[in-house]
Formats: sequence, structure tokens, C-alpha cells
Amino acid sequence: MSTALISIETIETRIFLIRGKKVMLDKDLAELYKVKPIALRQQVKRNKERFPGDFMFQLTNKEVESMVSQNVIPSKQSLGGHFPYAFTEQGVAMLSSVLNSKRAIMVNIQIIRAFTKLREMIEGNRDLKKKIEEMERKYDTQFKAVFEAIKNLIEPERKPKRKIGFYVANEEINDLKNFKGIKFYDE
Repeated sequence: MSTALISIETIETRIFLIRGKKVMLDKDLAELYKVKPIALRQQVKRNKERFPGDFMFQLTNKEVESMVSQNVIPSKQSLGGHFPYAFTEQGVAMLSSVLNSKRAIMVNIQIIRAFTKLREMIEGNRDLKKKIEEMERKYDTQFKAVFEAIKNLIEPERKPKRKIGFYVANEEINDLKNFKGIKFYDE
């Protein structure tokens, strides 16, 4: 059996940030494992000692309402009349030990890979931000001159515009004024 039953991208769309932790909801996990959500919850309740608060927690009414308002959950009714459980990465790993199926093990491998990929992306962004801030502090005066030069290239110094047109002597203007259809605007 291949370990890629589900793409990492599919899993990533089901990872949410709740209470400052990256979690997956029981209904999404049940769908991925191809089990009924009630069966998943029953297995968790039978093995409650394996799921401490940092592995799993139940959402509050306020959290559910927030997820509904953000279109994460279509409606409260879609939850089947209960507040969902949210599983952290460690909780998801523990699920493979209580759901004794090959599919659960293979899906968990993909889920753990998705959590790892997200963690690496976050760390990569932190490192990049830190390096840029260090460069700004280190090269502040040198970059200031570079930025000034770039600004001058983008917006060159504006010189007064020359008037465009013909310069005509006064007697020529008087001759032209006798012509009908030509209008003159005094400056």
C-alpha cells in the first residue's frame, strides 16, 4: 500500500490554528480515515488517558461560532450536534495507536508529513525575516544611498516645462487677428 493515500495539500487545508495550536478536527480526521465520526470519538473516549489536553481538546461554543462565521464549518448542524474535538500533531499520532487499521497508519504518516512541512515553512519565514532585519541594521547607511538613487531613477528631478508653440512678432499677430476663425488667448 502506498503511503500517499492523500496528498499533503489536501491535509494542509484541514489544519487550523485554534488556541495558538495547529489542529485537525475529528470530523475531518474521520473522513480521511474513512470511519464514521462517532466511531472515532468512541475510540478516543475509550482511550482517554492517551489524549491529554496538549494532544486533544474540545472546542467551545464561541470557537465553533467563529469557525462557522469564517466558513471553515458550513454550519453548526454539520457537526452532528456536538462540539468537535481538535487534535494536535501529537494527538493525531496517538490516533494511529487506537484506530487499528492499515489506512489509519498510512493516513497518519501523511498527516505528520503535512504538519512537519508547515513547521518547516514557518521556520523558514522566521529565518528569512531575521536575516533581512539583520541586514537592515548592518547596512543601514549604505542602503540609504542606494534607496535614494533608486528613488531618483523612479522619480527624476522635475524641471520647469518649456512652452511649446510658435513665437510670432506683434505685427504678424495683428495680421492674423483680422482673419476670422482664429481665436487668441492672452497670457
